[in-house]
Amino acid sequence: MEVCYQLPVLPLDRPVPKHVLSRRGAISFSSSSSLFGAPDTRQLSQRRGAISYDSSDQTALYIRMLGDVRVRSRVGFDPEGKGSYSYLCIDFRTLHCDSAGPVSGRRLRRLLSFQRYLHSSRLLRGTPHLNPLHILDEDYTGQAKCMLERVATWNFDIFLYDRLTNGNSLVTLTFHLLNQYGLLELFQLDMVKLWRFLVMVQEDYHSLNPYHNAVHAADVTQAMYCYLREPKLAKSLTSCDILLGLLAAATHDLDHPGVNQPFLIKTNHYLAKLYRNSSVLENHHWRSAVGLLRETGLFSHLPAEDGVTMEHQLGSLILATDISRQNEYLGKFRTHLDQDDLYLSNASHRHFILQMALKCADICNPCRPWELSKQWSEKVTEEFFHQGDIEKKHRLEVSPLCDSQSNSMANIQIGFMTYVVEPLFAEWGRFSDTRLSQTMLGHLGLNKASWGGSHLVEFPELHGRILLMISRQLGP
Repeated sequence: MEVCYQLPVLPLDRPVPKHVLSRRGAISFSSSSSLFGAPDTRQLSQRRGAISYDSSDQTALYIRMLGDVRVRSRVGFDPEGKGSYSYLCIDFRTLHCDSAGPVSGRRLRRLLSFQRYLHSSRLLRGTPHLNPLHILDEDYTGQAKCMLERVATWNFDIFLYDRLTNGNSLVTLTFHLLNQYGLLELFQLDMVKLWRFLVMVQEDYHSLNPYHNAVHAADVTQAMYCYLREPKLAKSLTSCDILLGLLAAATHDLDHPGVNQPFLIKTNHYLAKLYRNSSVLENHHWRSAVGLLRETGLFSHLPAEDGVTMEHQLGSLILATDISRQNEYLGKFRTHLDQDDLYLSNASHRHFILQMALKCADICNPCRPWELSKQWSEKVTEEFFHQGDIEKKHRLEVSPLCDSQSNSMANIQIGFMTYVVEPLFAEWGRFSDTRLSQTMLGHLGLNKASWGGSHLVEFPELHGRILLMISRQLGP
């Protein structure tokens, strides 16, 4: 039986903290919110963002997450926050709008992130936009097109491709793959809406994150494409499965703040409270993706019931990437393989395999060739250590693997490969025993050996401690 995840319904009498209400740009939980209907002028002029509740919306879906998410560089203590670190927590970027302006203008700005609002303002003022997304140097366009001819190869260099597309790898690669499968025609997707959706997705990834950025999303999308081409999947998946798989890969870390769930929980961040400390980031990625789908109207031409079903299936795929539930999914996968009862003619079994494929794509970096894998290792370690530096600066408990003084890149990677990557890809290899699976496991062994050697000999206690910390992160 397929499980559809929903946001917890929030009680109407629950007080909204003042430090949340004061934010410009925030969350609208209802399709019937006054922001999108007939707004009250006085109410709208007083309300600078914040949260809108509606008792008629029992699913509490996002309409739009406004703004860009970031970790502030300083800490302040808000008495209304009751112990929360109001500047440390993730917040939405200010829209710089005058509350005395016309209602229509404010409504428009609420529908745009700060970055997109800046771009539209430049156009309205006649200011040229630097580096327009779809206007590339002809030589680079030619080289990028040549690379796309090899997009199905496992040694595809996403870093080079991102440079050749002037930082637009996620948009161009995802559009190419959707078009290559003929999904635009099959689902009658409006090309302009699709392009706008992908542009907004790419913009809502944080380019300043060393690891969780749009290039990572493009890399995961390319890996997902490789898995979708595997014989067992290629002959069984429906067009809807493929569409959802590629969109889930492109949006699986949407609006990632560059810090992990424990950080959000211990700083009493409102997202952690909203999702009750359960799959906080994954729920946020999903709801943000749903917001963009609705804002662009990408599926608006489909029957309403089909659109809702696709949104929930998209959420089910993204929620599967929660690393704390790794053992839950791996155990289920292993049981299916042991009992040989995976039937890809069954829709729920196909969906489960898509979940496992996305999980593999999300953490496939150690299975890439060394020159690519090493770059990803450096980036994720930089992001870990940056979070640790923030925690140290503000006298918070340093999260596991985030302390640069007690951890090393090599030992983190060895632990990650041993406890997380190897078990997952070993089972994937059992399911899909192909040349690609053998290649991935081969690279994994070579990369693990490259990180090993003197590092493990020199720091055996450190290595053991890291393995223990990783095992605790994976859930029961």
